[in-house]
Amino acid sequence: MEYNTEKDPLVISEYGRNVQNLINYAKTVEDKEQRQKYAERIVALMYQMNPDNKNINNYRAKLWSHLLRIADYDIEVDAPEDSILAKEDVVKPETLSYPRTVRRYRHYGSNVMALIEKAIAMEEGPKKDAFAETIARYMKLAYRTWNREHYVSDEIIIEDLEKISKGKLKLADNYNLNIGKDDRDTNTNSSGSRRGSSNRKNYRKNSNKRYSNNRNKRR
Repeated sequence: MEYNTEKDPLVISEYGRNVQNLINYAKTVEDKEQRQKYAERIVALMYQMNPDNKNINNYRAKLWSHLLRIADYDIEVDAPEDSILAKEDVVKPETLSYPRTVRRYRHYGSNVMALIEKAIAMEEGPKKDAFAETIARYMKLAYRTWNREHYVSDEIIIEDLEKISKGKLKLADNYNLNIGKDDRDTNTNSSGSRRGSSNRKNYRKNSNKRYSNNRNKRR
């Protein structure tokens, strides 16, 4: 038995190994006319394998480019002019550089990190202090967005802001980062339910006149 790991790697995996074998066989055909017909049949097969891409402009030229690429540009065929005919014409995309952020505070997002760096570069004064306050409010909003089941206090946000900025952005410990009503900020009793919820339900039930009169009649 021959395993796939022992075979030649697939150049373009979406066409499969059979198409690659057909192209490799086409390279061995000596007669130019027969080789051209054979290559055209392979392109027709590749065309049928991806029917969703038939509306793409110059799609057949793209298929010829793929055929030449699988053949390592070592096949003599008449391909459309707008297809990639030589290996030197292949444009390789540039390698993307991934941002390096602090993993511990990545739940705030890269935008927060960029804002903190901008605030650090500002001159000392009320404008910088107001900017730091805005960042802290946004940090709390971001924390609530991605941690809907957990409560976050203002002290945690202020402490994280100071740590991320390496002590260059500080807010008062008792600073209020109130950014709107949130159910997680509501006080709860020892049983975990909202205060007064059960009493309010009983009060509405007992204050119903129709309910109390019918109850007295049954007595």
